[in-house]
Amino acid sequence: MPARLADSPSHGSAPGPPGRSVGRSVGRSEARERLLRTASALFYGEGIRAVGVDRVIGEAAVTRATFYRHFPSKDDLVVAYLRAVDEAVRAIAEAAPDGAPRLRAVIGEMGEQSCSPGFRGCAFINAAAEYPDPDSPVHRAVAEHRTWLTALFVRELGAAGHPDREQAAAHLMMLRDGAMVAGYLADATRARETLTRGLEGLLDSV
Repeated sequence: MPARLADSPSHGSAPGPPGRSVGRSVGRSEARERLLRTASALFYGEGIRAVGVDRVIGEAAVTRATFYRHFPSKDDLVVAYLRAVDEAVRAIAEAAPDGAPRLRAVIGEMGEQSCSPGFRGCAFINAAAEYPDPDSPVHRAVAEHRTWLTALFVRELGAAGHPDREQAAAHLMMLRDGAMVAGYLADATRARETLTRGLEGLLDSV
């Protein structure tokens, strides 16, 4: 279950930015992709700490040697899972024109994802809660994604002509985080609508 976009790997557009080191040293193979799909589904649906390497190996139907050839540790696999989600977000952003259209594409897809079956919140927020140590490679992968997403919001709000793009981006990031939590714990439709209205309110102030 590769990632789609709203930080939920329940659809089909997963995988993180190229050129990263952890979890990316071995080229793609069918076995690697099967391991990553299996782990993504289990990590997202049940929690990362709750799923052991043996479970992933068994459900992916590979040998232990195959697993460790592609992922030297569980952390490498978790980082690859998060970077798969990251790549999905980047792909949506890159496919849309600059400025307001790009923001609407990214935020709109996040809102839709929050209303989809099996939504369990933001994969990055969930992972950060399980790996609080800022020096952990998993926590660093979370931080890298959030830094990129914040920079995207700043850049595209600026392109849309917002007079205070830094503050507006911080506002949008908080709206996004709230919608990811509310989409799982509360009324998903209301969370999506609130997120969309929040973005449009920021764009209306241009």
